[in-house]
Amino acid sequence: MLQAVGLTSTPRRDLTSAVDDLTFEARPGSVTALLGASGAGKTTALRLMLELQSGRGITYFRGRPLHRIAHPAREIGVLLSDLPGHPGRTVRGQLKMLSAAAGVPASRADELLDVVGLKGLRDERLGTLSLGMERRLGLAAALLGDPHTLLLDAPSGGLSPRETNWLFGLLSAHAAQGGTVLYTTDDPKEAARTADHVVTIDDGRLVADQDGAAFARTRLRPRVAVRTPHAARLADVLSREARASRRSVEVVAEAGSRLTVFGSTCPEIGEAAFRHGILVHQLADEFGDTGPGPVPRLAPVPAAVSVPVPGPGSGSSSGPGSSAGPGSGSGSFFRTVSVPGPARTFELRQTRAEADTAPTEAVSAPHAAPHTPSHATPHAASQIAPHAGTHNSPHIEPRAEPAADGLGPLPPPLSARPVRSPLRPVRYELRRLLGVPSTHLIVAAVLVASTVLAVTLAHTGRTPLPGLLAAWPGILPLPPAALGAGLLGALSFGHEFRYPALAGARGTVPRRLGLLLAKSVVTAASALLLTLLVVVADLGVLRLVYGAGAAPVPDNWMALCVGWAGLAAGSAWAGLLAAGVFRAAVAGVAAVIAVPTLVVPLLQMVFAGPSARSTAGLPSRLRELAWLQWPGQVDRWLMIAVRLVAQPIAAALTLSLSVLLCAYLFTGLRRRARW
Repeated sequence: MLQAVGLTSTPRRDLTSAVDDLTFEARPGSVTALLGASGAGKTTALRLMLELQSGRGITYFRGRPLHRIAHPAREIGVLLSDLPGHPGRTVRGQLKMLSAAAGVPASRADELLDVVGLKGLRDERLGTLSLGMERRLGLAAALLGDPHTLLLDAPSGGLSPRETNWLFGLLSAHAAQGGTVLYTTDDPKEAARTADHVVTIDDGRLVADQDGAAFARTRLRPRVAVRTPHAARLADVLSREARASRRSVEVVAEAGSRLTVFGSTCPEIGEAAFRHGILVHQLADEFGDTGPGPVPRLAPVPAAVSVPVPGPGSGSSSGPGSSAGPGSGSGSFFRTVSVPGPARTFELRQTRAEADTAPTEAVSAPHAAPHTPSHATPHAASQIAPHAGTHNSPHIEPRAEPAADGLGPLPPPLSARPVRSPLRPVRYELRRLLGVPSTHLIVAAVLVASTVLAVTLAHTGRTPLPGLLAAWPGILPLPPAALGAGLLGALSFGHEFRYPALAGARGTVPRRLGLLLAKSVVTAASALLLTLLVVVADLGVLRLVYGAGAAPVPDNWMALCVGWAGLAAGSAWAGLLAAGVFRAAVAGVAAVIAVPTLVVPLLQMVFAGPSARSTAGLPSRLRELAWLQWPGQVDRWLMIAVRLVAQPIAAALTLSLSVLLCAYLFTGLRRRARW
């Protein structure tokens, strides 16, 4: 059960709270709609429940708040936005990346692609998907961890009727297995059609908390739908009789031959049409656009019998219990379906064009478990009306099931709980890094720029060998490899804020220590690999163009390698931390460029002048302090490290990393959410 208690958003100065003391429940085994007009506070309420926004109140998911759930992906599935991820990532790559984040097997991604009908699009880029396909992918991401609770923000917005039918069929199936479903909507008709429980809010406050039948009966305006070839004449008759009897009746002419009558009943309209000799093709009570009156959720009856539809030109039904309706000769017909029990015969009215493509449906019995979804027709135009002689029979509103679109059932439950291990965030970060084309483009651009610069600098003959191998002319603040590593680090966190990859159920945008360590390891490894590729490529191109003597292996190659590696890894970390602190990749790139252009001149101004002290003898003093004896080769490495740190660019980079790390710890680890 989901229990939201006292949710209150923290308003800005001189503004009212978007959500004010909101308390409600969403029960397991049912679909709950959070209904409200645009700006009523629905999305804010969801963000407060997921601890994505500051405020007061608490939400319990089966008795536990979010920050106390060990495996949030197993408890909560979230769909909050339309764009499910980076537009350059593939559908399958997105789900595999999220599988690593949730700690579930990668095979779970393929299972869910089959469930949501995206198996044929698994290699498509996210940027090429339609809105309906994006919603299917978002729902697959929400179901990755086999969650008990689903939280969805306006899941049907912009979808076609068929896609909406499929979506709510899948949600109903999830609820039928004992799960909890909560979604937001601003359409009361949709809430009445698809929800078992409706929570209505206005200006962030609770207005009503009702089951679906009570909501449709009390909060939707009842009306009578009439179809007649003499719509204008019948409208005039009803208006004149209403004025004569001083009753409030409103007649609205719809498209075609349809009338909508408010304030009257089917018997009154039928009698008026009979008295004036007006032919009526349809007369039915409706609540908004929800079709026949609402009833509790019904369960399918295995013994239900469907009678075949008579073909064109048939004068009689093809089975018992079937009768031709008055519109059978003009492309319409009635199908009679009988179920066990008294007064349970219904007629399904469809056009013949729909019947040619629609599968045969079974109608459910009204006395069944209240939280089990019933079968549904996939055609929005289908209507179910009571059979003659059963006027008091309940109307049936069928539900959509995933099988109506030929899709698979719900995914099988996970056999084991998600694994929490140090390698989990590393696997996620590797899939995040390698799953977008920008990574490969950056590496290719750095290699091309480095080789071109190396050949150009060698042609002039004024650049020393280390500068040639690093392709670092004096006009650039950093060599191309360090700039590329810094860009990879900036995108590592920048993409998390622009295209949030981890589900909202894990708290805020991922800024936790475990993920920071994983990103640090992966970005450092990427920077070292990029530096190695650049040096090898530059060395090979120089020897190819100018001969082997143009690029000999330097004697101090080991110290150079250490320095290049430190510069590349430090640039990557600077971009990573700055993007995490300022929530933008641009900030990470700016921090990388600021190190040689701003921090280095500042340090040179502060430490201007000759040094009065020397670090000679530092290894021996460290040996005495540590009471340890180590080989003499270690002393050499210590002095190399000291000399590197003493370089202006290294000192500036070390200072910048220290400041950025402190800022990250201060701004990012204050949250209760964790990896």
